[in-house]
Amino acid sequence: MDSSPKHQVISRELTTEILAGKFRPGTRLPSETQLVKRFGVSRPTISHALRALQDEGLIERRPGSGTYVSAGKEGHSAKRLGGLQIGMIVPNLRQTEIFESICGELASLARVHDFGFWWGAKASPVSEAKMTVQEAEDLCDRFIEQEVAGVFFVPFEHQADREASNRRIASKLRQAGIPVVLLDRDLGAFPARSPFDLIGVDNFSGGYQLAEHLIKLGLRRLAYVVKPLTASTVEARIAGARIAMQTHGLEVPRKFVHAGDPGDLKFVRSITQGRQYDALLCTSDHIAALLLQSLNRLGMKVPDDLRVVGFDDVRFANLLTVPLTTMEQPCRDIAVTAFHALRDRLADPTLPPRTVMLTPRLVVRESCGAYLHPPVK
Repeated sequence: MDSSPKHQVISRELTTEILAGKFRPGTRLPSETQLVKRFGVSRPTISHALRALQDEGLIERRPGSGTYVSAGKEGHSAKRLGGLQIGMIVPNLRQTEIFESICGELASLARVHDFGFWWGAKASPVSEAKMTVQEAEDLCDRFIEQEVAGVFFVPFEHQADREASNRRIASKLRQAGIPVVLLDRDLGAFPARSPFDLIGVDNFSGGYQLAEHLIKLGLRRLAYVVKPLTASTVEARIAGARIAMQTHGLEVPRKFVHAGDPGDLKFVRSITQGRQYDALLCTSDHIAALLLQSLNRLGMKVPDDLRVVGFDDVRFANLLTVPLTTMEQPCRDIAVTAFHALRDRLADPTLPPRTVMLTPRLVVRESCGAYLHPPVK
């Protein structure tokens, strides 16, 4: 769940919509009364959000007339770095909440610093459909034709040829002289590193913290639930959990990682039969939510019969039937760090490749059983 103040959440969402082209330059925004109804907040909160947009130069407030999208910066050149355009390749933008948040922040930062921001072939978000590798390569070619200054790239996952595809896309941009900043994960398997800047969260630490939290609650038999062909970020989380168990003198089960569909009852039954585990760590909140549904259908109660934790802290994590213990990803900090990394790369292409891993935060809720018994010391 986004823990930011409500006015910041609203201003970010409106910023994303403006930059995406939903509200064109010179057009009028919905009235404050309409925004109050849409977001379910007070008028002062809406006014606060609009003031933030006005301070950024995104909107103009005209007394007696309304609020309008500013036209002054449309097509404005970036004085600091020569009127540059920035591109973005994010395969699952509309299916992954953290990427929506990160990319919305990046778009806002680009606008504030007078950079053009290209979501796709046009300066607007990609469609709702999942992007294919071919579509990503076509988009890469368009970015090269348009001579964009740099590209933010979230590598593909959950497909057999993901590493080869990721390297092909990144190499094509590099050969064209276009800097690439990777978001969230690297091109290949953990712990290998590619020659590109990488900005993300410290997944090893996140996996360690989650496992240690469960261990301190007195749980000894842990396992990880993943989807097949997952990303290197997940491998880092699993590695962190393994080290946490070993550090606390626990034996890591031979079958520690279970890859499959958490919505498949047969798969979930194979993990839970015989009560062989005390807790299951999931690679994302989405997987944890599907697992909770399957466990409920199998008649298992969380956290009484089994503990479950996720990763990401998406909006619905606190709204599930059993609120989810998870690791919060600092999306805004990731976006700010990635944006400055690209600006540094543009200013000095000779800089060595950098990896910046930001610290995730443990969010404790009911699914881990922390409120059933006092922690073990």
